[in-house]
Amino acid sequence: MAEAKKIKTALISVFHKDGLDQLLKKLNEEGVKFLSTGGTQTFIESLGYPCQKVEDVTTYPSILGGRVKTLHPKVFGGILARRDNEGDREQMAQYEIPEIDLVIVDLYPFEQTVASGASEQDIIEKIDIGGISLIRAGAKNFSDVVIVPSKAEYPVLLDILNAQGAQTTREQRRMFAERAFGVSSHYDTAIHSWFAKK
Repeated sequence: MAEAKKIKTALISVFHKDGLDQLLKKLNEEGVKFLSTGGTQTFIESLGYPCQKVEDVTTYPSILGGRVKTLHPKVFGGILARRDNEGDREQMAQYEIPEIDLVIVDLYPFEQTVASGASEQDIIEKIDIGGISLIRAGAKNFSDVVIVPSKAEYPVLLDILNAQGAQTTREQRRMFAERAFGVSSHYDTAIHSWFAKK
């Protein structure tokens, strides 16, 4: 397979858990290690799969009422590091940064929260920061990383896993990256529209 990359470690941070169980089952069968936070980590462990806490990697707890969980150099270094770059590899070793090969994100439901008639404060809390940053980082480094930017893409990855195991081609990773930037663009447009109407 042209420029195939193996998925060894997955960072999973999702709002909607529905449909995730099939993906987790297949990834676990393929020997992929899970890394997660909060409710997602609890969900993964409830299915009987081992899952490392992000805070065990970062040595920082989730802070500010959950506003800051994944925003840390050990997480973003693990996603953004270029695997064929000697300097990046040296720094990963120096700072004990783990390689993260797959990022699965499902953002806070900003539009649904606005549509529900929620208060301004509730709407603001549904502006996803960590998730959108993970999406952009994974998409930027598509040469090495698979980014699944919403629950709509869970079946797409599952089909790939069923067909070729826990590895992806560069073309497939680029396809996910394109969809990821589509998700982030739509999300920011929705937020901008809400601010513009206030």
